[in-house]
Amino acid sequence: MRNQLRNHFYFWKALTRITKIQFTFVFLKSKLLIMKIRVLFLFLSFFIHFSCQQDNEKRLIQQQKELAKNEAVFKKISSAWNFRAMNLQASSQELVKDWAQWRLFLTELQQKPTSSIGAFQKKSKALSKKTEEVLQSIPHQLFSPEFKSRFTVMLTKFHSLEMYLNLDAIPDQKVISLITDINLQLAAIELQMNELVRKNQIPTEQGEADMIRMLDTSRAVKNVPKNLN
Repeated sequence: MRNQLRNHFYFWKALTRITKIQFTFVFLKSKLLIMKIRVLFLFLSFFIHFSCQQDNEKRLIQQQKELAKNEAVFKKISSAWNFRAMNLQASSQELVKDWAQWRLFLTELQQKPTSSIGAFQKKSKALSKKTEEVLQSIPHQLFSPEFKSRFTVMLTKFHSLEMYLNLDAIPDQKVISLITDINLQLAAIELQMNELVRKNQIPTEQGEADMIRMLDTSRAVKNVPKNLN
């Protein structure tokens, strides 16, 4: 009986030790797993932080490049943005003195933007609007298909200028080329105004006025209705 009790005692004692060892092993294994998870979490955190930092640095470098590029484009456009002043003869100036839309257009044309690309965008839009108003209000003494055509071409140039200045990547060379084209149109308009005044000032040749009156008289006679009775 004593031997049996002793054997049971040793059995339970051994079983308890084995259980403790298993529990300790499981505990250590769990603790090791937790440590691995923590290390993995720290590694992932560091990797994410490092990646975000790299992305931020790349974004900052890209922004700096864009700013430098925009600044270079602004300087080129600002340097080229010079529209010629109209050098009209005194008689031509007399002809357009009551043309309010023309005066407002010239005033807008000579006011150069200085602050930013946004200022050039607003100016190009304003010039397109002023040119359209001039085109719609040409005085009858200046109105002719050729004269209207000059303003139509210039309006198209200003619309193109406005479009290019509002692109994300502004083609500065095309903008500069358009400014040159607009100056050519302004020169042609100036020449046409002065030429029109010059032609109006040419005295009528002797006998030409009498011929015109005779033609008008003959037309009037033809238009007199005949007496049906």
